[in-house]
Amino acid sequence: MSGLATQEMDLPPDPGAGVIGLNNVTKHFPGVIAVDNVSLTIHAGEVHVLLGENGAGKSTLVGMLAGLQEPDDGFLALAGNRARLASPVASLDAGISTVFQHSMLVPTLTVFENLILGAPWYKRPNRATIEQRMGALQRDFALSLPLDAITGELSLGQQQQIEIARALLRDSRVVILDEATSMLTPQGAEELGARMRKLVQSGLAVIFITHKLSEAYRFGDRISVLKQGRLAGQLGPERLATLSEDQAIDEIVQLMFGRDSGGGDAERRQTSCTDEVLLDVVGLETEGGADVMGLHAISLQVRAGEILGIAGIDGNGQKQLAEALAGQRPVARGRVQLQNNTVTSANVAERRRMGLRYLTDDRLGEGSIGAFPISDNTVLKDVGEPPFWLRGIERPAQIAQHARDLIQHFQVRTPNETTPIGRLSGGNIQKILLGRELLGNARVVVFNKPTYGLDLQNIEASRQRIGEIAAAGKGVILISTDLDELMALADRIIVMEGGRIRGTLDNDGGGEALRLRIGRLMAGEELEQKATA
Repeated sequence: MSGLATQEMDLPPDPGAGVIGLNNVTKHFPGVIAVDNVSLTIHAGEVHVLLGENGAGKSTLVGMLAGLQEPDDGFLALAGNRARLASPVASLDAGISTVFQHSMLVPTLTVFENLILGAPWYKRPNRATIEQRMGALQRDFALSLPLDAITGELSLGQQQQIEIARALLRDSRVVILDEATSMLTPQGAEELGARMRKLVQSGLAVIFITHKLSEAYRFGDRISVLKQGRLAGQLGPERLATLSEDQAIDEIVQLMFGRDSGGGDAERRQTSCTDEVLLDVVGLETEGGADVMGLHAISLQVRAGEILGIAGIDGNGQKQLAEALAGQRPVARGRVQLQNNTVTSANVAERRRMGLRYLTDDRLGEGSIGAFPISDNTVLKDVGEPPFWLRGIERPAQIAQHARDLIQHFQVRTPNETTPIGRLSGGNIQKILLGRELLGNARVVVFNKPTYGLDLQNIEASRQRIGEIAAAGKGVILISTDLDELMALADRIIVMEGGRIRGTLDNDGGGEALRLRIGRLMAGEELEQKATA
C-alpha cells in the first residue's frame, strides 16, 4: 500500500497494528469537536462495526479514511506505518474503498462502464480480462451483475454489488460500508451480511457502519461505539463470543445511551399533569423525500401541566414532527386538534394565535435574524399584529418596551434591546426566543432540543423554565436526544424511529431499566408498543 498515501515516518514493528490504525485522532469543525482523541485498530479478516447516534463522529472517521478530510491532531497508520491520506485518490491507492450510503454510480452508464470508471485501466480497459475477473468474483462472493445492464435500472442491492465489485477489482485491502443496509430489504441485508463474511474470509477488512444493533451483533466480529465524538467502548471478538444477542444489545445500548461518566441522577420534577387534553394528534403523516424523513401514523396527546418527551436518534422524524405541529410543514393525512379547534390546515400565525408555539433548535439560522436588534426579534412572529402594530403602522416604542420587559424578566445579559441578537451567547438567545413564544395565550409549547449547545448553568436554567411552564398549566412537548433530560422532566416518553412512534413509556422512575428500554426502542430493537392514554 504505497503511492499517494505518503509515508511520513516508520513506527516500531507492532504485530497488533492491524491494516489501519487511527491513533488519537481529533477533528474540529466550527463550533464543534466532531472526533475527540479516538484510537481504533482495523484488523484484516474482521468485520469492524462502528455504532453511534447521528453526530457521534462516525461520518467524520469515514471521511478521514476515505481521504475527504485529515485529522487536526493524531495520525493514521497503514500496516503499522504512519501515513497521510490527503485525498480520495490517496485513500484508493492505499487500498481503501468506501461504499457510501447514497450510490456514487452513474445511473446512465452500464455496469461494465461503472466498474472501470476512474480505475487505473480506465483509458485502455481490457474487457476480456475484466469479464474473467468478474466471473471469479461472482463465484467467490455471490455477485449477480449483468455487465451490459444500465445501472439505473438495477435494484439498490445490485447497485451496491457493483460498488463492492469495483472495490475488489481494485485489489482493495479495506472496504468501508457506510449505512449499507439502510435502503435494503431484510433479505437484502442478510445477503449483504453473508457477502461481508466472504470478504473477510478472503483476508479483507470490512468497516461496517449501521444504526441497527441486531445487524451489528449478527454481522460484526468487533463493535466500537462512538458517543459525542469519543470512543465510548468496544466489544471485541472474545467478549462477543460470550454474549447472546440480547446481552450484547444491552451492553451496546448502555454505551450509546447510558449516563455520561461523572453525572449523577438528575432530580425528577414533580408532575403537574391533569386530565384536560390540550393537544390531540391522530394519524399524522407527512411526505418524505431523498433527504427528508416522512412521518407515518403519528398519534399522541398532551395534557394540561404535562411534559411529553420525544426521544430518538437524531434524524428519525423529530424535527419534521415539530414543524408539522407548528404549521411549518404540510400535513398529508391525519388531524391536529388544539383544545376545541382543528388546526390541521392552519398556518403558523393562526396556530400561534390559538396558543400553539414552537421553539426551534436552530436559534440563529431559523429562530432569529442575527443582524437584527433584540427588539425586532422579539416580534418576528407577530409582524402586523397588535399591540405592536396598529392599523398596519409599526409602534416602535411598544416593541422596545416589550423587549426591555422580556430582557428583565428572563435576565438576558445584554447592553440593551438594540443589540443585534447574533452578538448574544447561545443561552441568552434561547431566553429571548422562549420569551417570544410565551407571549400572550400560549397553551402548548413544542421545544426542539432546547438545551443543545448551552453551558451547564444555562442548561439547568432552561430545564427549570420548562418545568415552570408545565406547572403553570400549559402543555409541553420536549424533543431531546439527552435521555437524562427527558427522564428528569417528562411525564411520559415517546420514542421515534424511522418516522414512526415505536413506543410510549410512562416515566415512573424506572432508572436504568427504563433507560435501557428507551435505548432499545431508539435503535429499533423492539416492536412498537401500544401508546398509553
